[in-house]
Amino acid sequence: MKKVVLIEDDTILRETTAELLELAGYEVRTASDGKRGVQVAKEYLPEVIVCDIMMPELDGYGVLQTLSQEENTKGIPFIFLSAKTERKDIRKGMELGADDYLTKPFEEHELIGAIESRLAKMAILKEAGIETELETSNADEELRTIHQLKNFIDDNGEENSYDSGETIYREGMHSNTAYLVIKGVVKTHKLDEMGKELITGIYKADDFFGFTSFTKNIPHQEYATAMEETQLVAISTQELKNLLEQNHALTMELMQVLSENLSETKEQLLEMAYGSVRRKTASTILKFAEKLQKDTKGNLHILRSDLASVAGMATETLIRTLSSFKKEGLISIDNRNIKILDMEALSRVN
Repeated sequence: MKKVVLIEDDTILRETTAELLELAGYEVRTASDGKRGVQVAKEYLPEVIVCDIMMPELDGYGVLQTLSQEENTKGIPFIFLSAKTERKDIRKGMELGADDYLTKPFEEHELIGAIESRLAKMAILKEAGIETELETSNADEELRTIHQLKNFIDDNGEENSYDSGETIYREGMHSNTAYLVIKGVVKTHKLDEMGKELITGIYKADDFFGFTSFTKNIPHQEYATAMEETQLVAISTQELKNLLEQNHALTMELMQVLSENLSETKEQLLEMAYGSVRRKTASTILKFAEKLQKDTKGNLHILRSDLASVAGMATETLIRTLSSFKKEGLISIDNRNIKILDMEALSRVN
């Protein structure tokens, strides 16, 4: 049974998260502050550490720095769990050596997926004979994680800004660039022969998009459009290919990311093909809720056409379904704004 140390000062969240991990088959030890968390990690020597950032006694950054200096704990995968969502906070954690970063509130599958991904990476690197990041003598010179790659692109890529509705690239344009979203939201989409739009992906801050081929300069098969004021950093696929050739551990990480993106796309296609109208509408609202920033009143500003496009249904059908959700008290609607009133009930819609 794999061991996990959970360091979290919120009692309810700590107990709930520990229970989720135990039900998923992990052996869990918990700590209510950073100072105690360091002691538990040293004594327990887990396979993974999950740690909040804002805590008494010693914050998460301090926990990571302390454990990274200890011989027995410096190679343990470290996942930050925090409500801090600013890119500078994420970057600080990654530069200190964290492996991943989850923001609250989070879904159970996100936490389990992050842990399993870290464990799988460690196993793959071990089987391949590749040393872990803290064991390499030239660690400071290598890019080993997706977060380090994002920081590299942020520092060295070409910055571009787009207004809401502005096209980033069109179908048929040559795909020689990959993009990292710094701010805003981007949708990728296709038009069928009748001119109907199908959204193939939604990307928020810290997401990659635009990957088509690392070896051939082939045309894009879709459009990319800014859904709000958006800032991107671009890197040529040739430069990215060179980075991957020089950093094998990073290649494994990127393969995992692309594999997860493919799985999400398959799930979306299955939902569109076989899901009920109500289920497709509910899951699409929840998908947008993960990507879009809420306003001060908790509203999501979503075009009905975008919702219908992702759900794979006529706009009129979507509007009728939204009206039924409103009557049931699942959501409220104010012009183009949607506010989720009962997240749990909406996620159970069939």
